[in-house]
Amino acid sequence: MLPKILLLDDREDNLMSIEAILGPENYRFVKTTSGRQALKVLLQEYDFALILMDVKMPNLNGFETAALIYEREKLKQIPIIFITAHTYNEENIFKGYRTGAVDYIYKPINPDLLRTKVAVFADLYQKTQRLLTQEQKLTAINKNLENEINERKNSEEKIKALNLELLKNIDRLEAANKDLDRFAFMASHDLQEPLRKILTFSDRLSSGYKEKIDENGKMYIGRIQNAAGRMQMLIRDILTFSKISLEKRVFVLTDMNALLKEVLAQLEETIETKKAKVTIDKLPELYVSPALIHALFYNLVGNALKYGKADASPVIRIYSDSFPDSGSSDGHLYSRIFVEDNGIGFDQKYSEQIFSMFTRLHSNSEYEGTGIGLALCKKIVEDHSGYISAKSKPDEGSTFIVSLPQNLNQLRSQNAKLLTPAQESAR
Repeated sequence: MLPKILLLDDREDNLMSIEAILGPENYRFVKTTSGRQALKVLLQEYDFALILMDVKMPNLNGFETAALIYEREKLKQIPIIFITAHTYNEENIFKGYRTGAVDYIYKPINPDLLRTKVAVFADLYQKTQRLLTQEQKLTAINKNLENEINERKNSEEKIKALNLELLKNIDRLEAANKDLDRFAFMASHDLQEPLRKILTFSDRLSSGYKEKIDENGKMYIGRIQNAAGRMQMLIRDILTFSKISLEKRVFVLTDMNALLKEVLAQLEETIETKKAKVTIDKLPELYVSPALIHALFYNLVGNALKYGKADASPVIRIYSDSFPDSGSSDGHLYSRIFVEDNGIGFDQKYSEQIFSMFTRLHSNSEYEGTGIGLALCKKIVEDHSGYISAKSKPDEGSTFIVSLPQNLNQLRSQNAKLLTPAQESAR
């Protein structure tokens, strides 16, 4: 089925022009000439891949219409691209993004640019629909299996057969997750080359033509460079996250104090600049993947330095203890490593949310970041059969708690192997 696009412009000739550029053989179009007419259409239909909307219209303008559209939960997933003949200032552009828009296209329309942008969102919509269909099928399969288990719970053999089928579905889900990780890795890798070109040519433009470019032009180039830098940081973090899922883990008996010293050496310049005080108590030796735990400590200590108070030097203490797993019949022991700081802290109600992908409690203007660092930490700890949590209060600092198993048997998995110190030395 062709992706469906809602066109909104108070002039019929503009609607025809957009339809001609995009080509009716590639998309299905629903054309509207006012915000109210578009809202009426969206009361009945919400399976649009994209909305192309003129900003300047009588009665309801584009910003007002977008705000009304996104009041409905079912419509929030539809991306909106504004089409405008005006070059708005930063405040008005931000107003558009705040209403939910994803991009702007300026008149006179560049046909190639329009086709490229629309194609990206149409492709994303189709892939999302395919994933949703697969998810619904898997949900239906699992639901059917649950019903059969309830119906045949008195038959041991049949229950075993159903459990085997359930395991197969879990394998399929794990395979699907690995495919998604590979897709994220390849997509992020392929994005790096065009991004490098954006940075390279914007640098050349800034340095080679600085005498010919006015202050506004220099400002716009600066914004391009800043946005590209943030994108580069995001791609780097996505690649790191994807590699964790794809690579085989090798667990080695590792001195945690030595590993932390390496991390502090990398952060030495930041520590000196912020006049931070970092103390490390005696930490245990554990079987871990050194590269992954290095990344874990780098993120946790880096965050403690980043989110320090403006009027006080950061004070960071790292210490550990041991505790038994109360839910284990084998008497498994865990080592807890605490990373405690005196920074700005956060509300405890966000203590689980902060470990989700792309979740940030502060804007880029306050603190730089991509919202992937703590999700990466959680992934690393879980790959070590461990746990991570956080305790905090606003203005009273934060404590991140990493719990890692001491029992070697807890680390055995299909995607990992253990090395003794002798084996590690022989590598």
